[in-house]
Amino acid sequence: MRITESPGQRPPVRTRVHRAWLVAGVAALAIVAAGAFTTMAGLLVGPLHREFGWSRSTIGFGASVNMVLYGLTAPFAAALMDRFGMRRVVGGALAAVATGALFTTVMTEPWHFALAWGVLVGTGCGSMAMAFAATVTDRWFVRRRGLVTGALTAAGVFGQFVFLPLLSWIVDRYAWRAGTVTLVVAALVALPLVLLLLRDSPTDVGLRPYGAPEHAARASRERSATVPGTAALRTVHVLVRSARTGPFWLLAGTFAICGASTNGVMWTHFTPAAHDHGMPATLASSLLATIGVFNVAGTIASGWLTDRLDPRRLLAAYYALRGLTLLALPLLLSAHIGAPLVAFVVLFGLLDVATVPPTLALCRELYGKDSSIVFGWVAAAHQLGAGLAAFAGGATRDAFGSYDPLWVGVGALCGAGALLALMVVRPRAAA
Repeated sequence: MRITESPGQRPPVRTRVHRAWLVAGVAALAIVAAGAFTTMAGLLVGPLHREFGWSRSTIGFGASVNMVLYGLTAPFAAALMDRFGMRRVVGGALAAVATGALFTTVMTEPWHFALAWGVLVGTGCGSMAMAFAATVTDRWFVRRRGLVTGALTAAGVFGQFVFLPLLSWIVDRYAWRAGTVTLVVAALVALPLVLLLLRDSPTDVGLRPYGAPEHAARASRERSATVPGTAALRTVHVLVRSARTGPFWLLAGTFAICGASTNGVMWTHFTPAAHDHGMPATLASSLLATIGVFNVAGTIASGWLTDRLDPRRLLAAYYALRGLTLLALPLLLSAHIGAPLVAFVVLFGLLDVATVPPTLALCRELYGKDSSIVFGWVAAAHQLGAGLAAFAGGATRDAFGSYDPLWVGVGALCGAGALLALMVVRPRAAA
């Protein structure tokens, strides 16, 4: 809503669509592009192993660097946006992922992969993670924050399951370099739109946040005038304070297990594991894309349940069920898709991202105004667990000639995650 506030003039002029929705749309486009990068590593394992003779543990190390840096970048992303602005940070992130993906097409050594895909792509995608979505929502919206947060979260999943079958088909038909170039093109398409249309705050274009009264606009101007660097210091201070509490380590531990059992093994090793059983890579990637479709439904349902049930019990149920599905996976993989494997895809998809709403709810209950930063650090543990599992998966395949021990080990970890979730002590008022 654009407002003309000169006294004695005609009533405020209303435009049909608030600029906030345009900013959210551009942010969603950038997040979709970043989401596409997160699933590509699983398609590179086999081709890199065949072309360069690198071991799967070596390739998994590069993927683990990506995931760890993704997680470590995320808590500081909001501070970087406060210091340099969203447009510069996100524009730089898109340039970084495009450069990293392009560099992989000419790499010849394993450390090239760790640098290009691990460092450049990892830090770039981390800068466009949930901290970016939260910053857009907090600055541009007062009303519809839940809707916009959910939409931007879904954008990352959308980027995964929409691009994955396409990338798999391109890799299968035209080789892996064509797939990475496709990602470069996607990032470069989003980059000029971000630079032209993304703005740091409504005050930059003379607007209030969507649905905000005048005092909210003044508060927005005051926030934009904060001293640079304060947010970064607060990010570190919040980590130091929260690390002194037991629930932080329990939540970080459960989310590390979450990352290990999703991004770490499923998105990195499911496709090559299915291929080991004779399934075409394109078909395996389509199954992963289907998991992504059910992610959206599972996340929405989990949010609804979190408002009504104890988040700890929800987490315990999610991790226990996820562990059972992973334990059963070695018995389900074959060259063809049967009903049991379809059931696995549906159930795992519903559980995959369902852990986010109850984990965020517990952070909010336990840490109040610092909850978003604490959740950022908990999310960093998620990526650390994912990175370690990605490396362990490649090492397991090299050592045993099969991924079966990996599924069993990660399934057992999920059982431990269920117990850790029940150990979190909630505040009395919330309980």
